[in-house]
Amino acid sequence: MLNPQQRAAVEYTGGPLLVLAGAGSGKTRVISEKIARLVERGDVPAAKIAAITFTNKAAREMRERVARRVTADAAAALSVCTFHALGLKFLQIEHARAGLRRNFSVLDADDSAGLVKELAGAGVKSDRLFQLRQLLSRMKGDGLTPAAALEAARAPRELDAARLYAAYQKRLTAFNAVDFDDLIRLPVAVLREDAEARAAWRERIRYLLVDECQDTNAVQYAFLQLLAGARGAFTCVGDDDQSIYAWRGADPGNLDKLATDYPNLRVIKLEQNYRCAQRVLRAANALIAHNPHAHPKKLWSAHADGERIRILECRDAEHEAERVASQLMYLREKHQLAWSDCAVLYRGNHQARPLEKAFRLSRIPYHLTGALSFLDRVEVKDILAYLRLIANPDDDAAFLRVVNVPRREIGATTLEKLGELAQAKHLSMLRSAHQPAGLAQLAARPAARLAGFAELMDQLADAACHATPAELVETVLHHTGYAQHLAQASRDPALHERKLGNLRELMEWFRAMGRGHARAGDLAAQLALLGHADRDEGGDAVQMMTLHAAKGLEFRSIHIVGCEDGTLPHEGAIDEGRLDEERRLLYVGITRAKELLQLSYSVTGRRWGQAFKQKPSRFLDELPAAELYRDGTDPEAEAEARHDAAAAQLAKIAALLG
Repeated sequence: MLNPQQRAAVEYTGGPLLVLAGAGSGKTRVISEKIARLVERGDVPAAKIAAITFTNKAAREMRERVARRVTADAAAALSVCTFHALGLKFLQIEHARAGLRRNFSVLDADDSAGLVKELAGAGVKSDRLFQLRQLLSRMKGDGLTPAAALEAARAPRELDAARLYAAYQKRLTAFNAVDFDDLIRLPVAVLREDAEARAAWRERIRYLLVDECQDTNAVQYAFLQLLAGARGAFTCVGDDDQSIYAWRGADPGNLDKLATDYPNLRVIKLEQNYRCAQRVLRAANALIAHNPHAHPKKLWSAHADGERIRILECRDAEHEAERVASQLMYLREKHQLAWSDCAVLYRGNHQARPLEKAFRLSRIPYHLTGALSFLDRVEVKDILAYLRLIANPDDDAAFLRVVNVPRREIGATTLEKLGELAQAKHLSMLRSAHQPAGLAQLAARPAARLAGFAELMDQLADAACHATPAELVETVLHHTGYAQHLAQASRDPALHERKLGNLRELMEWFRAMGRGHARAGDLAAQLALLGHADRDEGGDAVQMMTLHAAKGLEFRSIHIVGCEDGTLPHEGAIDEGRLDEERRLLYVGITRAKELLQLSYSVTGRRWGQAFKQKPSRFLDELPAAELYRDGTDPEAEAEARHDAAAAQLAKIAALLG
């Protein structure tokens, strides 16, 4: 049941293909169906097809769809993964060519931030550290080496970041470690410089499919190009109107670059939207038409018009939150919505605070996206650090995390001296703790404790040779004393049980992932890539999230708050003339709505305790007036506004009465 454009995209294999897939146009279905057709027709063996996505969730959904269309053997042979997961697989195979030793570690975001903080020196403020990390990531995303970054730097802050990059990369080499950005940068460097590796990987991946191509940065685009080669056996799917990640290096211009690099590129547009009411699409089309387009599209839908889009004018953020709460209660009853059918979107996470207060008062269940991920739990990160250190004794970041967990009375001064000894001998800290001559330069008691820790790690490394990854977690828990440490640190029995439950879940993850002869270190590296992909979605609750986080999702009812100049569009974008991406961000938010859409703004803002006047977002004036009703201009809107106020008052009374 493909429409003509979808069918054309699925069936075309005669050369490079760009599918411009508008919001809600069924792009995941097209990619999944194309993979199935390639396998069924025998054009390309399943093991030589790779589909690349940007999120683990998208990869999981695609794998599940393809698995329903092909044999179990073919589904198992396919590579459907994120850019970073493909980069990890590449480096695990080609580690020697990339200058790495076997069992290298993958630093997570916290490890990377800690290393930047250490190298930046004492007294550097948190916002400056964040800026340095962003610049460092951008340099790697542009494919620059430390030397090239130093040469390209112009502004003082870029020079500081480039100097830090050189020290940072030297430390990673000493750790036998990579960070997330290296998972793409290093494979690209190998493929550019090594013709033998390039030929081998082009044979390994005979057909490439790339989702969300508009979100690729320079080095990800280079990865695609190096794998595809001149023959261009690929399908790229993207939408320049949904490019909202320039702040992390994404370049929608890569869609245009495909036409330059592959003159025989075929372009197919998917413009039929299967998600939204027609009124929502007319508003979205009118808004995005204000942006320049190399490949203009106009989305259309076979759905009904739906209700007009409501624009709410509010006194301030607290009043706005109250009106959103009462609107949710009203719309839920009127349209028989579940709470989980509704989402509230905003430009920045700080905008959630008054909403949470209003929702609690009105007893509206909500789920705040951005809550702590399972893989960010302290106990999970501790055990993963032990596994990293078992697999890679040169991982100083993992060593520093666990050497004193559980507490072994190894102080900061001792660790600082050990670090100096390690640096002088060009050894990692754990290897230095194995050297009697070095330990002799430390005080007797801490030296003995370090030696004891080194011996413990030897025992765990021996155990790893004979245990499955899940069994190794159990061994680490008991041999290190971590299980007892949890019991002592968690005085609340319920909290202790939750922490143990998290570690049991970790073991289950390893059992599920550890097919064949997978090593714990490799599985720990794969888990590092998962990030926040498997967080709880919150059950029957209103979903609250940023506009960026909403990309790829859909809800029956969407409410976008904070539609003021200075918020959306952001004041920095206004000052710097970067309105196109802010407009795309609102476009993404609007096209999440299947049936109902409300936008709201406050006439009074507050900063540093001072009130100031705000103007409605200039983007609201770009929406077609015929599709809207605004407060004060429509009798129906006025009646609903009175209902809102009554509903909010009743909710408060109900809450007070318990």
